[in-house]
Amino acid sequence: MAAVAVHQFAQCITCHAWSPDRSMVAFCPNNNEVHIYKLLEDKWEKVHVLQKHDQIVSGIDWSGRSNRIVTVSHDRNSYVWNQEGPEWVPTLVILRLNRAALCVQWSPKENKFAVGSGAKTVCICYYEQENNWWVSKLIRKKHDSSVTGVAWHPNNILLATTSTDGKCRVFSTFIKGVDTRESKSGSSSDSKFGEQIVQLDLSYSWAFGVKWSPSGNTLSYVGHNSMIYFVDDVGPSPLAQNVAFRNLPLRDVLFVSEKMVIGVGFDCNPMVFAADESGIWSFIRFLGEKKASSSSSKYGSQFSEAFGKLYGQSKHGLSNDTVEPSRAQGVVHENCINCIVPLTKEGFRTKRFSTSGLDGKIVIWDLENQDLSDNF
Repeated sequence: MAAVAVHQFAQCITCHAWSPDRSMVAFCPNNNEVHIYKLLEDKWEKVHVLQKHDQIVSGIDWSGRSNRIVTVSHDRNSYVWNQEGPEWVPTLVILRLNRAALCVQWSPKENKFAVGSGAKTVCICYYEQENNWWVSKLIRKKHDSSVTGVAWHPNNILLATTSTDGKCRVFSTFIKGVDTRESKSGSSSDSKFGEQIVQLDLSYSWAFGVKWSPSGNTLSYVGHNSMIYFVDDVGPSPLAQNVAFRNLPLRDVLFVSEKMVIGVGFDCNPMVFAADESGIWSFIRFLGEKKASSSSSKYGSQFSEAFGKLYGQSKHGLSNDTVEPSRAQGVVHENCINCIVPLTKEGFRTKRFSTSGLDGKIVIWDLENQDLSDNF
């Protein structure tokens, strides 16, 4: 099995993030606090509790270079935490939101971070040296519902978002004085702040976790209709594919290489998707062990297969007509997996990653020796 470590930290975990050296992990135990644990003599011990939010912390990201933690909460606020000696000191970020903040992510250069919210708004936050505080610029009137996911392109300018209006959008976040115009980034650096590059109407249900491939050439996101979407050549004429599966919907995705994606969600077991030599994506297998599937009626099996094929025949782009047989839930996670974070990287490949879920576990997974070499 690919799971190499299972840690029961709480009854429920909302989100988690790792320190740059991977010696500490920060997570929200489904309340208004952030707990930081450190590995001391092969045992995880609580070393810090970040207390500033008034409601559930819905997003955490720990920057790899500057060692700063950013948190967002349903209380509509965001804090940037800096370690000063033994303590973590918070700095309030004025988001100007009238609804909950739902997700957050540092940009690749860590000079900005993006916050998605229930106010149909995306906040792009950056540090203003003159006034010594964090300020935000808002992307408004582009989404028709809550923004559930944000993902930065490697060029530090483009930002992809998903929303419960079923759409995935890509925006320019170029800010004068913060970003520099580079000829190699193409037209993205020429776009004004908040300009919508593309809108993808592939899903007719809520859209969740979104990620870019390491090169930035492919975009992937998931829908609440048990489908995952892949988009190449993001721009005026994108090439889109979708893969339908018979299992429960996904909540988040992670590119572990240019041609392989791990999806996690309500099925409690990471799912592996990969592209073949012709660029066609398909479901490969589950990573965790499975319980023995109970016998089901022939009619139920035929109905499920037909239902899966029906949703696989999307009007947009390509579709995958093969539907995997029904499988039981995994045995590592016992409830929905809502967060997946990379751990060990070698170039464009992620060899280890971690997942957390509503069962209060953080699980570390290893992709080596998993018979995925043809795709990995």
